[in-house]
Amino acid sequence: MTLKDLHIDKSWTLFLDRDGVINKKLENDYVKHSTEFEFLDGVLNALKIFNELFGRIVIVTNQQCIGKKIILPEDLELIHCNMLYEINFMKGRIDKIYYSPYLASENHPTRKPEIGMAIMAQKDFPEIDFSKSLMVGDSMSDMEFGRKAGMKTVYIHQETLSDPKIDFQYKGLIYLAHSLIA
Repeated sequence: MTLKDLHIDKSWTLFLDRDGVINKKLENDYVKHSTEFEFLDGVLNALKIFNELFGRIVIVTNQQCIGKKIILPEDLELIHCNMLYEINFMKGRIDKIYYSPYLASENHPTRKPEIGMAIMAQKDFPEIDFSKSLMVGDSMSDMEFGRKAGMKTVYIHQETLSDPKIDFQYKGLIYLAHSLIA
C-alpha cells in the first residue's frame, strides 16, 4: 500500500509530533526558549502543502520539561506562539497544539503512547475520524499512539526501521509532503 492509495483529502486529519518532526530535537535537552527552536529543513514548505491537503492539522507533543519544572507552561506557549507565527507566515497551518506536561513515570492518559491528546482533539473537532488520520512522529511511542487510536502511522527518521506499528517511513516531513502530491 502507498500513501496515494489512502486518497487523502480534506476529510483527513494530520497529527504531528513536534520535536524531531517539526523542529530539531535537542539531544538530552529540551527546547526551553524560542531561540533554541529551529525548524527542520523543508518543514515550512511541507506544512504549506499539508494546508492544501488536510482538513485538520494538529500537533500532539509530550513536554515533560514542564513536569520536571525546567520551563513553565507560559514559556512553552511563547515557543508555540512564535512557531505558529512562522508557519502561518509561510502559508502553513496548525489548527491546535496539544501537549502533555506530565512526567513519563506518571503514566498520564494524555501522555503518548496513550491517546488522551487524540481524544481531546476529537472533542474540539468532532469531524476528526481516526480511521482517516495520519500520525507522524519520530519515536515508537508516536507509532503506538497512532496505532491505539486507529490511525495510519508515518515514521520520520534517517534510519529505516522494520516494525509492524509503522505504515510508512520518510526521512523528513518534506519527503512525506512530496509523496502526497507526486
